[in-house]
Amino acid sequence: MEDRLRVATLNIYGRQGNWPERRNVLQQGFHDLRPDLMAFQEVVKTDDWDQIADFLGDDYHVVHQTIGKTDELGVAIASRWPIMSVQELDLNVTPRTADFPCTTLVARIEVPGRIGELLFVNHFPNWQLDFEHERELQAVIAARFIENELAESPMHVIIAGDLDADPNAASIRFFTGHQSLGGMSVCYRDAWTSHHQGEPGATFTTDNALMANANWDWPFGRIDHILVRCGLHGGPTLMIEACERIFDQPVDGIWGSDHFGVMADLTVPPA
Repeated sequence: MEDRLRVATLNIYGRQGNWPERRNVLQQGFHDLRPDLMAFQEVVKTDDWDQIADFLGDDYHVVHQTIGKTDELGVAIASRWPIMSVQELDLNVTPRTADFPCTTLVARIEVPGRIGELLFVNHFPNWQLDFEHERELQAVIAARFIENELAESPMHVIIAGDLDADPNAASIRFFTGHQSLGGMSVCYRDAWTSHHQGEPGATFTTDNALMANANWDWPFGRIDHILVRCGLHGGPTLMIEACERIFDQPVDGIWGSDHFGVMADLTVPPA
C-alpha cells in the first residue's frame, strides 16, 4: 500500500549549456533519485523531440504545456502513475507577461493506496525582477482555481516549480499563509523550511558554474519551491519527512542545470 511519495522540481534550462553532457547527468541522477512526481520548467517539446522523455525514458507519464510556449520552451509534469486530467491556467495578467511562457499546469493524479487522489501543480510565473505585481496576480489565479477544485472534491495538493521569487516575496508569503492577496488567503507548508529553518537553500546562485559568468547579480536565491497544502488545523495534509536540494553539485565537472532542484519525501500522517 502506498503511503508515501517523492516529489521533485527542476528548471531544465532548455538546450542551453552542453546539453548532451547535461542530459547524461540528469538521466543518471533521476534514475538514482527515483521521484514519483516531477515538475519541470524551461523544457523543450517539439513535434519531433520530447526533452523529458529523452532523459526519463518510458517509466513515467508526461504532460506538457501546450498554450503560450515561447521558442519551444514550456513546462511539464512527469508522474509514475497515470494522469487522470490536466488543465492549463492562463497567467497572462498584464501586457508585460505576453512574451514569456507563464502558466500553471494542474494534473489530477490517483496515487495508489492511502494517499489517493491529489492535485500536482506546476506553477511557473514571470521571472522579471520588477514583475512581483504580476507574480502576485498569477499566484491568486492558481490558488483560486485550486480552491474551487477542492470545493467539489477534497484532496491533497502539492505546488512545485520555479516560482521566481524567494520566501520574502509577497507571492510566496501568500502561498505560505503569511499574507492575503486578491481578497483571499491560503496556507501551504514550505517543504524546505520544514527541515532547514534558517538555511538559505539557494537554488539560483553563482555557486553553480553555469551561473558564475553571469554579468548580473540575481538578488533572489531560493526561487524553486515545493509547497504542501495545509488542512484545517494548520499542518500539511501530507507530512514532509525530508527535503533536500538536488543537482547542486557537478558530476565530473558537468552541472545538471543552471538551477538546483528541490526534492521532498511526503507521507500520510498517522491516524
